[in-house]
Amino acid sequence: VQLVESGGGLVQPGGSLRISCVVSGLRFSRYDMNWYRQAPGKEREWVATIFTSAGDTRYTDSVKGRFTVSRDNAKNTVYLQMNSLKPEDTAVYYCRTVYGTMAYWGQGTPVTVSS
Repeated sequence: VQLVESGGGLVQPGGSLRISCVVSGLRFSRYDMNWYRQAPGKEREWVATIFTSAGDTRYTDSVKGRFTVSRDNAKNTVYLQMNSLKPEDTAVYYCRTVYGTMAYWGQGTPVTVSS
């Protein structure tokens, strides 16, 4: 199982960014997908989840109304659209899934929100 994130970068406060995670090694459509982030000097925190059933989604309170998680099962890809970005959104963003009894993580993509 392999997860590869991309799309991170530098963006000004109030701006937008979409990051992606391509998954291989499992039947993607059957698995819930999660986004986490880790800010400098802080613990990794859960950001969002998209479930397999009808694309149901969940978000941590701090990103509700600003971030949108989506998936394209034909492309084995999960996305995180981030709008109205704030400096406190600066972090390395990771995608994660659980396959069997193992949790799999990508290598992360850095997002910096700064003027």
